[in-house]
Amino acid sequence: MENKVGIAENFLSKDLSKHLISNLKGLFKDNLMLSAGTGNDTLVVHDKMYRSDKIYWLDREHNNIHENSFFDLMDTFISHLNRSCYTGITGYEFHYTLYEKGAFYKKHVDQFRNNEVRQYSMIMYLNEDWIAEDGGELCIHHLDHLQNISPASGKSVFFKSSELEHEVLITNKPRMSITGWLKIN
Repeated sequence: MENKVGIAENFLSKDLSKHLISNLKGLFKDNLMLSAGTGNDTLVVHDKMYRSDKIYWLDREHNNIHENSFFDLMDTFISHLNRSCYTGITGYEFHYTLYEKGAFYKKHVDQFRNNEVRQYSMIMYLNEDWIAEDGGELCIHHLDHLQNISPASGKSVFFKSSELEHEVLITNKPRMSITGWLKIN
């Protein structure tokens, strides 16, 4: 972790990434991805001027072999965090995320004001052959500077959900990821 942000290359294997990309594209093709909102169970707001991505929640109950492999990886990662860093993580939630050309997500913090269960944010990118002109960077707002992170395939970004404001800059081509939160209940 440098500047409160952890970045790992190849957190997801190339093989697992390939299968998750295929799943996400299939869900989009079948019109199963929904417009994302802001808020939590009590109040969800859909404002395309603030956030314009599409999502599909992952769940072991889907019984998808590749999503379950992803969950197995997350279980191992959380076990490591709890053993080595005493984080106390007891659960998680993840969704596929698709930003179509021109989509964005304005500056925000991931932890809800009225609910502190989200402790760590994670984004795992699924974008093959991404170049700077494609846009769609994750822009993290530090106190004294901005940090732009390219959404290149295999890269994973990790930070505390309550600490860092961030946004997704306008993308110039479809941008895919798995986004989620490590939680305490």
